Amino acid sequence: MIEIEYNSNVKNKYLAKDLQKIADLVSKKEKKVKGSVEINMIGDKEMTELNFQYRGKKYPTDVLSFAWTEDTKIKSNLLGQIYICYPQIKRQAKECKIEEHEELARMLIHGLLHLVGHDHIKTEQAKKMFKIQEGIIKELNYVSQKFV
Repeated sequence: MIEIEYNSNVKNKYLAKDLQKIADLVSKKEKKVKGSVEINMIGDKEMTELNFQYRGKKYPTDVLSFAWTEDTKIKSNLLGQIYICYPQIKRQAKECKIEEHEELARMLIHGLLHLVGHDHIKTEQAKKMFKIQEGIIKELNYVSQKFV
């Protein structure tokens, strides 16, 4: 089970319950996705700053994930933080000719998978991660329905 805390500093149409639905399905498919996660919807400026600070890249990216690494003395159910750049999601959806809510779901799933150790640096890791990600997208049936 996963619990989300949703924060947004950009105007958008998504509610915490929309993101919770996605997180719940990810948690069912990937058992390590449990506890709580902070999801932050931000704009280009904030994402560019984070992307530069943590990755050395001076442009907005779609999603950044920061896993909580537990100290053996500190017990916490916090899985980590996810930052989603809403304007970038809108641009990518338009570019890929898909619905915005599908791209948002994809990036939230992507961020959650990163929090539990999935990566896409090596080909085999990427195949595994994207197979899980796209399987969940397919199960959500976003091609034909909206969650908003």
